[in-house]
Amino acid sequence: MKKLFAVATLLLPLALAGCSHPQPAPYYPPPPPPPAAEVAQQGYHDGFEAAQRDISKGAPPDPGRHTHFRNPPVPPPLIADYRHAFRNGYDQVYRHGPTPPPPGY
Repeated sequence: MKKLFAVATLLLPLALAGCSHPQPAPYYPPPPPPPAAEVAQQGYHDGFEAAQRDISKGAPPDPGRHTHFRNPPVPPPLIADYRHAFRNGYDQVYRHGPTPPPPGY
C-alpha cells in the first residue's frame, strides 16, 4: 500500500503538468495598406470638414493645427499623400466657402 501511495505521489505531478511540447503560435500578417486613392479621398474629406469647423468657430485658417493633419491615421508610406489631400480639401473650403446644408435642415 505504501508503494502504491509513493508511486501515485510521484506520478501525480507529471499527470497534472500536461504535455510539455511547444505549440506553434499562429502568425497573422498585417493587413495591406489602403490604396493611395482611398487615402487621398479620406484626407480630402477630413481636411474639408476641418475647414468647415474652423469657419464655423471663426478660427483663422491653419490646417497644421488639426490632429489628423499632424498625425495622419494612415500607414507611414502614405502620410505625404494624406497630408496633401487634407490640405487640398481644407483650401477648397476657404477658396469657395463652406457648403450649404442639405435641403430640409
